[in-house]
Amino acid sequence: MRHYPNFLRTCTIVMLCIGAVSCTKDNVALEDEDTPILTQRNIKNLIPSRVRDRDSWANDIYSIMDTLQVEKNKTNVCSILAIVDQESNFVANPQVPNLGEKAVKEVNHRLEGKFADKLGDRLGEPVAKYFLNVLKTQPSAENNYLAQMRKVKTEKDLDILYREIFNYMTKHYHVSAITGAAKLLGQDIGERMNPITTLGSMQVLINYAQDHQRSRMNIYELRDDLYTQYGGLYYGIHRLMLYQANYSKPLYRFADYNSGIYSSRNASFQQALTKLTKMTLSLDGDLLLYDKNENVLSDRSQSELAIQHLFTEHAIQLSPKQIRSDLKQEKTVDFEKTQTYKEVQILYKQKFGRALVYAIMPEVVISGPKLSKNYNTNWYASKVNNRYLSCMQRTRSGR
Repeated sequence: MRHYPNFLRTCTIVMLCIGAVSCTKDNVALEDEDTPILTQRNIKNLIPSRVRDRDSWANDIYSIMDTLQVEKNKTNVCSILAIVDQESNFVANPQVPNLGEKAVKEVNHRLEGKFADKLGDRLGEPVAKYFLNVLKTQPSAENNYLAQMRKVKTEKDLDILYREIFNYMTKHYHVSAITGAAKLLGQDIGERMNPITTLGSMQVLINYAQDHQRSRMNIYELRDDLYTQYGGLYYGIHRLMLYQANYSKPLYRFADYNSGIYSSRNASFQQALTKLTKMTLSLDGDLLLYDKNENVLSDRSQSELAIQHLFTEHAIQLSPKQIRSDLKQEKTVDFEKTQTYKEVQILYKQKFGRALVYAIMPEVVISGPKLSKNYNTNWYASKVNNRYLSCMQRTRSGR
C-alpha cells in the first residue's frame, strides 16, 4: 500500500465520490476539422453541459495552456478535462460528503500516531495531547474547534480551520514542545502538521505547488490560490502535462497523476526485474524507499536489491553507489538514459527476445478516510480514461 505524506491521507482522488462519469451528448464544431489546435469555443463545448459557467472554465484552461506552452490539441485538452471532471466535477472548491465527521473520526483514532510520525515520539505525544485539549476547549467551550470541525463542508473550510488551530497553539502553548518542534522541522509547525496536502479542483499536492509557484506568495496565499478556479487549474495542468513521457496512450499519464510521475514506466521496469530475477517485487512504480515527505531513505528497496543481484549474476560492473545514483533519477525522464535502465533493457531482450514494454499499470492501493472503500490506480485511471474517451468522442461530433 502506498503511504501518502499527509495527516488525513487526502490523496489525489479525494473527490472521486462526488460524481459518476458523464455521458453527455454535447456537439463540438471545430473551427477546422483538419487542424489539431482547439479554440476557446471548442474547449467550452467539450466541457460537459451540466457544468456551470463553461465559458469561464474554458477561458482559464485556454489561458493556462498558453502560459505553460501546452499545445491545445484534442488529446491534451481532453486529458485535462477528464482529470478535472474526475477530481471535482468542475467545482473549484467542491463539498465533500461527510467531511466534518470523517475529520473528527480521524482525530479521535489516529491523532497521537500522526503527530509522532511528523515530530517523533518525544515531541509527538505532548503536542498531540495539547492539540486535542485545544480542540475540545478553544476558542470557547460552547463553540470549540472540534464542534466547528464537524460542520465543515469543503477542504478549504477544513484547511482554514486547521490554520486557525495551529496558529492558536503556537501563540499559547507555554511548554517548549512547540518551539522545539518548530526548530526541529525548520519551518512553520502549522504548515508541517496541516493535514490538507492535496488541494483544489485537480487535487494537487501543496509541495508540488510550492516547487512551481506561478508568482511569489506565502504558503497561506498559495493554499488560497489553489482553491480558486484559475489556481487549481494552473497547478493541476502543470502537474499533468509538463513532463515528457513516451506513453502510447493517455491512460498511463492518468495513472501517473494518481500514483506519481513516471510510476507507469517504473512499474514496467519492476515487472522486468521480477521476470529476470524471479523475485517478487511490488509493481508500485517506486524503485527506492521514501519517507512521508518524499525524501529517499538509506534502506535499500526490493527493486534495488533485485538490480544488484541481477547485475552480480550477469557480471555487470556497476557499483551499488552507481545503481543508487541512477535510481535517484526515477522521477525524471533521464532515468531512461542511465546505465541501470539500459542494462536491464538489454538483459530483458536477450532473455525474452523482445523489447521491454515502456509502461504498465502500477499496482497501487488507494485508501483514506474520505473513501468508502479501498480502490487502486487501475480503477482511478480507468475512470479518468472513460471521461477522456467521452471527450474525444465529442470532438468527432458535428453540429
